[in-house]
Amino acid sequence: MSETLTFDPIWEEKYSQGHSQRYPWDAVVSFVFRHYPHHKPRHEVRILEVGCGTGSNLWFAAREGFCVSGIDASHSAVKYAQKRFAEDNLTGDFRTGTFNQLPFENNYFDLVIDRGAITCCGLSVAQQTVAEIRRVLQTGGKFFFNPYSDRHSSYVSGRPGSDGLTLDISAGTLVGVGQICLYGRREVESLLTDAWKLLSLQHLEIVEQIQPQYMLHAEWRAISEKVY
Repeated sequence: MSETLTFDPIWEEKYSQGHSQRYPWDAVVSFVFRHYPHHKPRHEVRILEVGCGTGSNLWFAAREGFCVSGIDASHSAVKYAQKRFAEDNLTGDFRTGTFNQLPFENNYFDLVIDRGAITCCGLSVAQQTVAEIRRVLQTGGKFFFNPYSDRHSSYVSGRPGSDGLTLDISAGTLVGVGQICLYGRREVESLLTDAWKLLSLQHLEIVEQIQPQYMLHAEWRAISEKVY
C-alpha cells in the first residue's frame, strides 16, 4: 500500500462492517449554532461536512432545519447516511468522493465542517482540500477544522511516513485509524493563511486518569472565516 493516500481504505472496511456514529459531536453543534448566518431562514443556510461518515453531524443539522450536504470516500458510510435520512424523513445531499475534489459549485455553502477527517490525509492533500473548501464556501462563510494534535500520546507509537503522515500506530486511542497526520500549531496555521481570517484556535488535551497506561487525547479546533 502506498504511504500517501487520498483515502485510506481502512475506513471503507470499518463502515462496511457496521462502524457508525449515531449522534453529533458537541463541538460541531456549538459551531453550527454560533456561526450560522442568523439573518437567513434555516432552510436557506447551506452546510457541508467534509468526511461526513455515516452523517451523524448532518442528521442533527437537518433536524434543526438546515440544508445539508456531505461527502465521504466510503461508499458504505454514504449509503448508511442516505438510508438513515430516508427513514427519518430528512433531506440531505450525500455524495461519495475525495475531499480534494469537491463536486459542488463555487461560493455555495455558509458553513463547512471537518470533524477529524482531513487529519486522515497527508499535508499536500490537506492543502488541496482547504483550497477546495475555500472555493465552495461563500465569502464570510465559516470553516470548522478539527485535526488531531502531535501532542497526542498515540503519536510516539507510530512510524513516520511521507507527506507528514504517521503510520502503524500501536498504542493509545488512535490504534486502527490507518494513516493520520498529527498537527502542530504551525501546520494548522499554515493551512489557514491568505484568504482566511482565523477567528478561534483552541488546543484541547484530555488525560485519562484511570487506565494504567498513560493516554493523552489532544486535538485542535480552529474556526476560520473566508475573507475573499
